[in-house]
Amino acid sequence: MLVFNTSTNKKEEFVSIEPKKIKMYICGPTVYNYFHIGNARPFLFFDVVRNFFKYQGFDVLYIQNITDIDDKIIKHANDEEIEYFDFTKRYIEAFFEDLEKLHISKADENPKATDFISEMVSYINELILNDYAYEKEGDVYFSVRKLPEYGQLSGKNIDDLLTGARIEANDNKKDATDFTLWKKAKVGEPSWDSPWGKGRPGWHTECVVMSKKYLGTPFDIHGGGIDLIFPHHENELAQALAVEKKPLANYWMHNGFLNIEGDKMSKSLNNFFTARDVLKLYSADTVRFFFLSKHYRSPIDYNPQILEESKSSIQRFHEVFKKFPVYVEPNYVYNNELVISKKSLFTEAMNDDFNTAKAVSYMFDLVKLANQGCLESANLIYELGCILGFFRDIKSDLSNSLDDKSDKLISLLIEIRNQAKRDKNFVLSDKIRNDLKDLNIELRDTVNGTEWSVLK
Repeated sequence: MLVFNTSTNKKEEFVSIEPKKIKMYICGPTVYNYFHIGNARPFLFFDVVRNFFKYQGFDVLYIQNITDIDDKIIKHANDEEIEYFDFTKRYIEAFFEDLEKLHISKADENPKATDFISEMVSYINELILNDYAYEKEGDVYFSVRKLPEYGQLSGKNIDDLLTGARIEANDNKKDATDFTLWKKAKVGEPSWDSPWGKGRPGWHTECVVMSKKYLGTPFDIHGGGIDLIFPHHENELAQALAVEKKPLANYWMHNGFLNIEGDKMSKSLNNFFTARDVLKLYSADTVRFFFLSKHYRSPIDYNPQILEESKSSIQRFHEVFKKFPVYVEPNYVYNNELVISKKSLFTEAMNDDFNTAKAVSYMFDLVKLANQGCLESANLIYELGCILGFFRDIKSDLSNSLDDKSDKLISLLIEIRNQAKRDKNFVLSDKIRNDLKDLNIELRDTVNGTEWSVLK
């Protein structure tokens, strides 16, 4: 298996630390709002990574944190005049609700930052004792220039950072590039005791401490969106190198942005759609297909037209399963050579840095075989789709919630429409199609005749 490792900027052969065991840490949400559809991309992609490792026989320990202490959280809670912990509780619950709606499996553990404050205080104190950090007026900072390896993950030069973005102006810092480990509490803010007075940890210390707690150092894979490479993941790595004298993780994986009109989708730009709003329009499988039909490291533009195309693609799979109601069997043995070859090609694509776009293309090759009457290909579509996280609600998706009389009525309308087309009465034929679509029933004219399906 080849994995693109951000720390070396190239594909590398993946070798786990322990045979047939994978330890993964994926950065989770900062809970001050519902997560937007761009945030969903890493949650969804690394869910697929976990599924594929399990399919390959690995035992996977998957950790995803929850940042429940942060400047933005404090501001939004104050703006809404809600108690801080009540505010975060609301959005933590919403996070899990939206994961479920997207058919994303929960992590093995979802540690909250506020549950590990004492461990973070100890870790920061160790950085001070090792002369990599210093305290000034109740704040604690990491001395970036003390660590020669700083910048190795992001490829950034320390001096270049002085002219770049995201550098705080702060007179208490010895160097402008130093980053915050502990923030002195302001009046009315939630705070915890520390040797430096009441305050709270910085964002970058949260993840390094919690990942070490659950996975040790180093662990196999640290993942997240490309925007986390710098400063967040760079600063995590810096602390691990300073304390542990070894990297935090062996492989760093990052997915590309979801853009909207050329700009990164983000709450700060106010150009986002929440995942729960998108799911009112499209099924979880449609959203998943939208993301997985592109390579995870490529940027994607949020485009309703592409989402509509994704919906149609999912319907093609559903049509196969309608023809083969028993579409999966445990330990199914494939005998058809073409089907076996597609299974091998799918695995080969996934082994090449999780190329889901290519993997999905082989599933459509199987659709063609299924449409020629090949039961084995239908079984394999389901098997491979489950690896990618599709078809969790397949039985309800296929039931259409329509009784036999409704089925017969739609078939009758299709016959009337077909006759209208033969009579060149296109006004009537179009009206039947459009009226049915208004009822969420879609007609598709194929070489095998007119097929229908209920839209999600």
